[in-house]
Order: sequence, then C-alpha cells, then structure tokens
Amino acid sequence: MASVSCLKTPLYGWHHAHGGRLVEFGGWSMPVQYSTIVEEHNAVRQRVGLFDISHMGRLDFEGPDAQAWLERVTTNHVAKLAPGQIQYSLMVEDDGGMIDDVLVYHRPDGLAMVCNASNRPKVLAQLEKHRDGFDARLADRTFDTAMIAVQGPAALATAQRHFDATLTDVPYYHCAAGTFLDFPALASRTGYTGEDGFELIVPADKAAKAWETLMDDGRVFGIQAAGLGARDTLRFEAAMPLYGHEMDETVNPYAAGLGWAVKLGKGDFVGREALRKFKADPGKTRVGLALEGKRIARQGATVKRDGQAVGVVTSGTFAPTLGRSLAMALVRPDASAIDTPLTIDVRGHDEAAKVVKLPFYRRAASQA
Repeated sequence: MASVSCLKTPLYGWHHAHGGRLVEFGGWSMPVQYSTIVEEHNAVRQRVGLFDISHMGRLDFEGPDAQAWLERVTTNHVAKLAPGQIQYSLMVEDDGGMIDDVLVYHRPDGLAMVCNASNRPKVLAQLEKHRDGFDARLADRTFDTAMIAVQGPAALATAQRHFDATLTDVPYYHCAAGTFLDFPALASRTGYTGEDGFELIVPADKAAKAWETLMDDGRVFGIQAAGLGARDTLRFEAAMPLYGHEMDETVNPYAAGLGWAVKLGKGDFVGREALRKFKADPGKTRVGLALEGKRIARQGATVKRDGQAVGVVTSGTFAPTLGRSLAMALVRPDASAIDTPLTIDVRGHDEAAKVVKLPFYRRAASQA
C-alpha cells in the first residue's frame, strides 16, 4: 500500500473510491490496477483506456532566453520545434549519464516540459544549476494542473467529443490548445503504449470532472480505467524505455538506443563532449530478447553467451498481446546481432533466448 506521506494527484479520491490498488510510485500514491493488468492492457490494445498521469512533472518556461536555456540542458535541438510541436529529448550529466528523458513542448503560449515524477527534483536542480546568464523563468505547474492519458484505437473519438479543437488535425508529437467542456485544456498526441492517444492537461480542480466525462464518453467503446501495471506492459511491448530500467545516470543515450535524440551539431550543451565519445563507443547496446519458455526474466538477470556474462536484463515480462516471455537487455555489442543465441539466468536456471528486433509490438499501419 502507498505510504500516507505520498503525494496525491487530484484524482486520488476517484481511484480510491473505484477500487484502484494504490502503491507508492515516484513519491506519489498511484493506482497500479483496478481489475487485472491483462484486462486493462487488452482494453487499451483493443478499445480505449484511461490513465491518470498527473504525477509527471509539468514545467512552463517564459522569458526571451527560455529556448537558449533549454538548448543548454537538453540533448535535442529545441530551435527546430515548430509551434504546436513536441520533442522527445534527454537531460544528461557532464559525463553523459542520463538524468531523465523529457518531452519539450512548443505550446501556443511558450515552451514547456514534461518529465518523470521521480526525477522532477533532479530536473529542477539541473535547470537551476545551468540558469546563470539566461533571462528566463520557470513555473512548476505540477500541482495546479492534472494530466490524463486516453490511449487506444477509440482514443480519438473519446477525447474529441468535449474538446473544441479538431483532434484529427493534431499530428503525432504535436499539441493543440482548446477548451474541454468549459475550461481550458491542452491536448497532446504522444503516448506511452504503442497505440494512438492523447494527453489532456487541465486545471487540477477540474480533473475529476474531466476524468468522469472521458469515462462517460468512452463507455460506448468499452473504456477501462488503467493503472501503472498495464502502462508498464504496454510500453514494454512497444519497446519504450523506462527510466530506472533501460536508462539511468550510469547509462548513456547511445547504449539505450536513444542516440537519435542527441544533436551533437546544435552547439554546446551539457554533456556534449562525453556524448561525442559515447557515439563512437557506447560500450553496450539495448536489445530485445525472446525466451523459449514462459519463465519471466526480471530486471537484473544476467545475460550469457557461451556461459560468459555479456549483459543484464533491464525489463522483462510475459507480453499479453504477443503471448510469450520477452525481455529487454543491455548487452555487449558483440552479442547484439539479431538471432544471436543467448541464455538468461532466471533464478539460478539458464533459460534459452535469442536476440529479436525491437519493438516487439507495432500497431497495424491502418491504425497509425
């Protein structure tokens, strides 16, 4: 159970009243599931699911140097953002280790960032550390707003009914400001499930009304409230990295398969020189692994080749959509080729596996 000292999202009362099993996550009391993880997972894959993601950090930036400040502390090229566009980026230490993965928004009213809940203090500290010389300000909006994710094939129809902007016109990794019901809202089209979907940022005091309206609007499609458990299995099948698993301060972006979010040519930024070296020699590589049996390889399990350790599992589960045991791992480059036979030490037993292409799951082109 979640500690009484945990932070609570504006939707905590709804989760508690509707049978959400609450756990501590990133310092917040969050629902891990309402029914079963598999049921919630399948609802998102086949119909539509609703996630409370209000625990994630939401930071707004203003001032003439806001863009330059963000260029300094993130790896991607903020200046390339068009109005309404969202950019996946990273924040790293001087040595190239990852502090967090973030989304940078070019909203109609300025720049903003969404970061992971547990890393928000580190992100704020990094921003403050590199603030000198920039005429810009930061407002932490985490506690006066809420964020709700609508994910699945029926996400568009569910989110559109009470949103006044036309969401079909919002491309992937873009956002639009508008009105949901009678209050201001920002809708973004990113997601963390491998399905189409939208995130709504609304005032904290309107969160319950927005959530209940979305549940009502999605009822015809078989909507289901979903927790952290299904969010994890969904992102895992789509091979989306999770901080604390595929990335942390000991892992560089190139090892994690995130080098595409590093723009070494944009000019100076924190960690640039270290990342230049890692690009030439990342040291390890993130791969997908398919196990022959049904046993689950958990984070930390040793990956072997010919009896010798070559890496470590970062995430593993029995994938509900695919019906098999899969894992992601960081391994030596010489053990990373597709179809390479490996073994995984699962609680003292070597389980046969082989390297497979990522992502494990990709939705059909007709759904894209």
